[in-house]
Amino acid sequence: MTANKIKTAALRLFAQNGYDSAPLSEIAKEVGIKTPSLYAHFSSKEDLFRAVFEDVLKEHEHRVEALIEEITGRSIHDKLFSIWQDACRTYLVSELHMTFIKRAMLFPPAAMQEELRTRFTDSEITLSAALVDIFTEGMDAGIIRQENTRDMLASYYCLLDGAFIQQFYYTHDDFEQRMQGVWRMYWFGITSLHK
Repeated sequence: MTANKIKTAALRLFAQNGYDSAPLSEIAKEVGIKTPSLYAHFSSKEDLFRAVFEDVLKEHEHRVEALIEEITGRSIHDKLFSIWQDACRTYLVSELHMTFIKRAMLFPPAAMQEELRTRFTDSEITLSAALVDIFTEGMDAGIIRQENTRDMLASYYCLLDGAFIQQFYYTHDDFEQRMQGVWRMYWFGITSLHK
């Protein structure tokens, strides 16, 4: 139980302040224990950061797996749009988790940079495979224009990352309105049949 409380406090402080500006003493204080007591659960600050990083990625992976199952049988447009919508909702609902991940990837602890990048890339395998399948199915059906699936995947991830940044700039209503327009333009850009 204490380990979970420590990770919860660490998640908030790492997301809010970054790795370097979140001292173990502050994490311990928030949990209501003394700093040396942290070492009964985590061998180092890096170990604690890894544990939080892994928890957040695993939660995201489970969410992706559930979403992929949920969209089975839908149209190409609806599959891509559902993933997009879920990502936009996730940014709003789990802002703390998304802020932690983005901060960890943009400003990682120097000693863990490659390790975090490798683990993050591994965490995208399920979603990437599903997206490639959707793009391929769409191209085979003549719905999506013929392009390299690697480029299609990169464009979709850029769309998702852009949405993450946008949600910091605008109110909820403005963000939702902008995202609807962005999706419409994106879909128009990748489809082969324009109406």
